[in-house]
Amino acid sequence: MKKTPGIIDADDAVLLLIDPQSGLFQLVKDMELTDLRANITALAKTAYLAKIPTFTTASVPDGPNGPLIPEVHAANPDAVYIPRTGQINAWDNPLWVEAIRKTGKKTLIMAGTVTSVCLALPALSAIHEGYRVFAVFDASGNWSKMGTEITLARLTQAGVVPVDTFAVMCEVMGTWNRPDASQFGQIMAEHVMPHYRLLFESFDKAQSVAKNGPETILDKAG
Repeated sequence: MKKTPGIIDADDAVLLLIDPQSGLFQLVKDMELTDLRANITALAKTAYLAKIPTFTTASVPDGPNGPLIPEVHAANPDAVYIPRTGQINAWDNPLWVEAIRKTGKKTLIMAGTVTSVCLALPALSAIHEGYRVFAVFDASGNWSKMGTEITLARLTQAGVVPVDTFAVMCEVMGTWNRPDASQFGQIMAEHVMPHYRLLFESFDKAQSVAKNGPETILDKAG
């Protein structure tokens, strides 16, 4: 099937999680940290489930920027960590670029903290190198809302596609008619959209009632 331009092609995709570090997270002021961590974890789990190559990196993790948050590699054991040697722009690290090139894929799903630097700079570099770049803004924390708005304008003008975590998951998933659909749904409910769990609960209850009949007070008491 021919893929629609502007929609993620999961078969051509690489996930890049850039600098999701505990120290840098202390600078984030444009979103709740719990949401940021949840969205990053959801991306990592989604890539693992969909077998999308995943690369992580960190900016001076032995310094004040701190280590990667542990959720990333716990959620995606196949993710490959690529160290940097001081480069602010991850794309300036030859090992990083070579690892991406070796996948043979041209669609990059990127998230980075902070948004205006760690996401923006490699996104711009990748666009220049001919990649299709989807920037996941709600999995990228920034020092201010103004900084995020400026970065959004800057990247879209350069040809980067802004996207959110839920959209990435749906585009990677593609269809509910797949054997692992319930696992995708579980990631959505657990990390991205807690209210989505209500849909699962109501569906499960409806299925139970259809199969076993409605519960009564005596059923609960027994």
